[in-house]
Amino acid sequence: MKDIHRTLGAAIAACGVVTMLAAPGYAAGASPWTEDVHSAFRLIAGANKQGAETLRAGVEIKLQPGWKTYWRYPGDSGVPPRFDFSRSENLAAATVLYPAPHLYNDETGNSLGYKDGVVFPLRVTPRQPGKPVKLRVTLDYAICEKLCVPAQGSAELTLAPGSSAQDATLSAAEARVPKPVSAEQAGLTVRRVNDAAKPLVMVSLKAPSGAPVQLFVEGPTPEWALPIPKPAPGAPAGHRQFGFELDGLPPGVNPKGHFELTFTVVEGEHAFEVKSHLD
Repeated sequence: MKDIHRTLGAAIAACGVVTMLAAPGYAAGASPWTEDVHSAFRLIAGANKQGAETLRAGVEIKLQPGWKTYWRYPGDSGVPPRFDFSRSENLAAATVLYPAPHLYNDETGNSLGYKDGVVFPLRVTPRQPGKPVKLRVTLDYAICEKLCVPAQGSAELTLAPGSSAQDATLSAAEARVPKPVSAEQAGLTVRRVNDAAKPLVMVSLKAPSGAPVQLFVEGPTPEWALPIPKPAPGAPAGHRQFGFELDGLPPGVNPKGHFELTFTVVEGEHAFEVKSHLD
């Protein structure tokens, strides 16, 4: 689990860097691709209404066959993407949304991320509403086949009200972002089932019979590196059950304490997110 906590700088030192330089300027609806040997990324704009409090945009990554990149929590190994919008103009805030990830298993363990490509939707809040935002991003991310290659690059795009040729692409990615629901709506309960040094936690949730269901869990802060829950027997009719050990906690955190955990549930093409307390 320790690999999760490597900073991108440490990964660069270990693996070597593939640095990507962005082309200057921008095109309507999308910035130029910022390319390297195995991947590329760009900024895209969605259709935005005049007077909207936030503007829709996205960071699109495309990958060569066999390569993957990571979710905000990468699993047993890998590096999550890091987005820096500090060089933008007329920007109050840029919130990154994460489409539901896929679970991959290989010799390094279980990882969470995307193959072929992914669009991370953005919610962009102008500092001065009604005026364009010159959005500039520096992106640090990892691409992996058998070995991981850290990458860094920059792109920029001016956002303003109007239509966009990339709106359908962005809308499809937005539809894959897990929708927040309450634990009651999801029928989700979470409890410790033993008093071990690393207590076993069981999670039960409502799920249609026979449908594929995956469950991922995150701690209160990015420093947590909890295992990926595994399906477990014993669930009542109309429910699924998963178990995981309270392992990968930050130093000094009591595994028998009270925590708010975030659960992402993926049911085929549908995904939702639940926050629940472990008491």
